[in-house]
Amino acid sequence: MKLELGAFAEITRSFSSQNMSNFARQAGTVPGHYSTVPGPLIGALFSYLLGVKLPGRGTNYLKQDLNFLQDAPLDEPLTARVTVTRLRPEKHLVDLATVCTTQTGTLVCEGRALVYVEDVGKE
Repeated sequence: MKLELGAFAEITRSFSSQNMSNFARQAGTVPGHYSTVPGPLIGALFSYLLGVKLPGRGTNYLKQDLNFLQDAPLDEPLTARVTVTRLRPEKHLVDLATVCTTQTGTLVCEGRALVYVEDVGKE
């Protein structure tokens, strides 16, 4: 995907109670009853997009700010989206807006990411 202002990538994913139990075990905690999706799993959606979709392979995370505005419900599709807001080819930097919404359009999380990409501005 070409890096240009306004370019975006998104993924939609639902998280189940079983996903939450697996998450708790991997985090080294006792699986319990979860009614919402934990922030780190939403953050992981952005990590996936930045590392695989936009900018993609070779991307290095420098900074990420996330503001969680609403609880993200289990078993409901969540759409995470990253959008290029600024390109700085002379420094190999890309600024992106990050948002996550529910299927009804409720904004769950918004923020920004700054990444280093060696070939910013190349086709």
